[in-house]
Amino acid sequence: MIKKGIGRQIVMHYFIVVFVTLLLVEVIFMFAIRSYYYNSISTHLENYAAWASDYFQKYVKQNEDDELSYLPDMIQTFKLVNTEVEIVNGDGVVLTNSTDFQVDKPVQTSDVLQAKAGSISKWIGRQPGTGELVMAVSSPLKVNGTNKFIIRYVTSLELVNEKLLNITLLAIVIGLVVLAVVLLFSMGLANSIVKPINNIQAVSSQMAKGDFDVRVKGDYAYELGELAATLNFMAQEIVRSNQIKDDFISSISHELRTPLTGIKGWSETLTMGGFDKEETEIGMKIISKETDRLIGLVEEMLDFSKLQQNEMKLVIGSVNITELLQEIMLNVWAKAEQKQIHLKLEGETEQPVMVSGDANRLKQVFLNIVDNAIKFSHENSIIYLVVSKGDESATISVKDTGIGISEENLRRVKDRFFQVNHQGGGTGLGLAITQQLVELHKGTINMESELGTGTTVQVTLPLMKAGAEPPADSGDAGNSFSDEETGPVSKDL
Repeated sequence: MIKKGIGRQIVMHYFIVVFVTLLLVEVIFMFAIRSYYYNSISTHLENYAAWASDYFQKYVKQNEDDELSYLPDMIQTFKLVNTEVEIVNGDGVVLTNSTDFQVDKPVQTSDVLQAKAGSISKWIGRQPGTGELVMAVSSPLKVNGTNKFIIRYVTSLELVNEKLLNITLLAIVIGLVVLAVVLLFSMGLANSIVKPINNIQAVSSQMAKGDFDVRVKGDYAYELGELAATLNFMAQEIVRSNQIKDDFISSISHELRTPLTGIKGWSETLTMGGFDKEETEIGMKIISKETDRLIGLVEEMLDFSKLQQNEMKLVIGSVNITELLQEIMLNVWAKAEQKQIHLKLEGETEQPVMVSGDANRLKQVFLNIVDNAIKFSHENSIIYLVVSKGDESATISVKDTGIGISEENLRRVKDRFFQVNHQGGGTGLGLAITQQLVELHKGTINMESELGTGTTVQVTLPLMKAGAEPPADSGDAGNSFSDEETGPVSKDL
């Protein structure tokens, strides 16, 4: 007995489809066989009746006085094996027949009536008296164009029906064998589908309970294989995400504890009093610096949260990329100077390169990229900021000759919470946020790096179309960078 479920449904559906198909095929087949046999008999009798009618009209010269004398000869001439021949007059009275059996009642079947009207006709029915199923074919016998007699061939259909019954029984047996084979085949097919599903369902249940180390085992084909692979991949990603989350919590806790410790220590120290003005200023500067660091960490996490929830709103305007990069160079100048790193702006800097975007968010993007370049560059090195302009896009390349990134880490460096160096500080969200901000501007970001050689980050942004106006609520004034805002900026710092 098959248990309730998809297995039973598969078996039942297969069985019903095959059963109905076999039933239709066998019914149609039996009707065809019956029609073939009956039509063959009918055609044979009709041909013989037509021949008898022609023969009678051509060769029999009837005389009114001795018309009954040659009827026995006609029976002998027109007789047919396994068939009764009757000579019937216009009233249906059997004048003579090949069996010498006296028929008491006139024959009034449809074949006789139509033969009386002048056409060859067939009738199938039960023989009066015996109840035997017979086929009768009648044809008029004419003399000088006048129907004189009717010749009637009567043959039994019992033997044919017996053969048809045997064929029907054989067809039923064959159908039952086919159904049995289909039943076994469908059960095997159902098991081949249900067993993997049960396995996948059991693994899914374990995963739902929090066990993500379990995996779907087995090499399944087609959609089941894809489902198993997807489930295993999902579990693998959850495990990886959990590990990243744990690492993030550990890292961010450390990042938060360090400035908090500094703030707490200096605030308690200053509360004790007794310090001169210079020492007090040093303590307050450290508190302010660590507070800014805390704010930066919190803002980074808030930005990431907004991006994840699609709540990041851009204030779109026209942005001069060259001016934006010059302002960024000024922002990071002090940090670069500490490592004697030179920043060079090259490429198409003579003419404005205008893109449509949120100036503050684009500044955040390039600040992150340039800040990373400084962080991982050697002292006394050069970082190149190159602007190139295409037909529909602008490409900004930030190239350093720093420590570079290994191929393995390069594939994951834009993943959220991923950090190449966990001791280097930060949340591991910077590049993840950068990538999402670039994608929000319909741009792309690409990284190429070689360990020990350096890294090149390319950001491609669509150019502002000629004649396009920024949205009314954004405006150029609040989002573009002009000389008035940034002050005079050199191309080489």
